[in-house]
Amino acid sequence: MSDKRIGAEAVAEKGWLRAHQWLILRRLSQSGILALFLLGPLAGIWLVKGNLNYSYTLDFLPLTDPYVALQSLATGHLPESLGLVGLLIAALFYFLVGGRVYCAWVCPVNMVTDAAGWLRDRLGIKGSAHLGRNTRYWILGMTFLGSALSGVVLWELINPVSMLHRGLIFGLGAAWTVVLAVFLFDLFVMSRGWCGRLCPVGAFYSLLGRWSPLRVSATKRAACNNCMDCFEVCPEPQVIRPALKGEEKGVGPVILAPNCTNCGRCIDVCSKDVFSFGLRFHNPPSTARPE
Repeated sequence: MSDKRIGAEAVAEKGWLRAHQWLILRRLSQSGILALFLLGPLAGIWLVKGNLNYSYTLDFLPLTDPYVALQSLATGHLPESLGLVGLLIAALFYFLVGGRVYCAWVCPVNMVTDAAGWLRDRLGIKGSAHLGRNTRYWILGMTFLGSALSGVVLWELINPVSMLHRGLIFGLGAAWTVVLAVFLFDLFVMSRGWCGRLCPVGAFYSLLGRWSPLRVSATKRAACNNCMDCFEVCPEPQVIRPALKGEEKGVGPVILAPNCTNCGRCIDVCSKDVFSFGLRFHNPPSTARPE
């Protein structure tokens, strides 16, 4: 068992609620979105129809997953006009707030992989298989190529997100084995391996949100006490170092890496309040206050 409790300093300094505020909001967001989808088939309250691939809210708002829509286009099928409107709305939203906000605030599989990461830390499991971070981009490219060659929206055949949705609505089935496989993979084989190395959905949304204005920034990086909790808790820790430690190299404090999920956990676990949400436009190399 690991003796270190990530975020313990933050809890002591800020209190439990402030040290978990973004995590709580994310869980509310993920659970709330799931509940809205489940209300219709389970309770007959159709506020939202469909699933994360395509939904129609209050018979007014269409939302189309851009990744699924582009795979559909690769097969030679053009979405209906309402689907195209939903595609534009969803693409604009994720472009503005950061594409991988989908991973941290919407995707229900994130709760599965976070649970695996938490248990892995508590059990003190060390060692990990190695896969390059670009693996997910190769898989992303193969899903488009495979869809074009097969005429089938290929990723949807094995997409754990869609399988988890169907499993929650229709009950236990083979879908749960895929979700369980993701959990066990992250727990025993590779820390943060599914989201960080394999999932093409995250790869796609990182490209979509590459230039998004909403960013996490290490605006008070001079106050960092090197406790490393932000690196420990971050699902993509490689994105932190340039913003946190790059002042001497003239690197600004804004995390510009497209794989940042804007999850806010680095803000939660920092006892010195180094991180905060902000915009990408104000990114001076020096964060030192003028005398």
